Amino acid sequence: MPDPQAPGVHQRRPLSQQAHRRLIGILGLLLPLLLYLVAGLRPTPPLRPWTPLDSVSAYYYTGAIAIFVGILFALSLFLLTYGGYEGEMADRIVGRVAGTGALGVALFPTSAPLGLFEPPWWRPAFAAVHYVSAVVLFVGFILFSTWLFRKSSVPPGHRRPIDKQWRDAICLSCGVLMIICVSWAGSSLFTHAPIVLPESIAIVAFAVSWLTKGEIHKGVAAAYHRLRHGT
Repeated sequence: MPDPQAPGVHQRRPLSQQAHRRLIGILGLLLPLLLYLVAGLRPTPPLRPWTPLDSVSAYYYTGAIAIFVGILFALSLFLLTYGGYEGEMADRIVGRVAGTGALGVALFPTSAPLGLFEPPWWRPAFAAVHYVSAVVLFVGFILFSTWLFRKSSVPPGHRRPIDKQWRDAICLSCGVLMIICVSWAGSSLFTHAPIVLPESIAIVAFAVSWLTKGEIHKGVAAAYHRLRHGT
């Protein structure tokens, strides 16, 4: 956030509460872990229990389908309703585009893992829609981390608060990490290697950037203070 004491600073009124951003981050942070745990606890023969699948999307065909679809729908809802800051139309545009991408990933599953079968209503074109939606979703995440989250009301030439500088650095690092992981996953088109690891890292990076923007550290500190002092 900009320093209200800095000369020339025009405060932008936030249209989204920090809790909104934190919920998006928490959902993303939990997604890879919950998929693995629930799929392991509810095994799907002939898949081997507790063996990671080739992609995050493949968990649609496991006992963790409710987690996969449920979290993606929740993310879509939060992104589609993300307001960002007053006067910043880009926040809402990118949020709606990313939210649409999340909806596409959930509604149009990829092809089934080896040994399993797609539902009767599935069509090969769904896989293409799924991949395009996933790319759109991650491009939205990258734009938030590398661009929108790092914007400031502090005019050029004025020093941003230290806390804001650190948050900007974390968000930029998460965005760069997502770019690397998405490129890594994309290389599977030629290598045919599993992509669950780069996908999971990219999802965690997205989650960290949203938690950072949501100033989760302040929420944790406040909760600790209330717990310690019994208030």
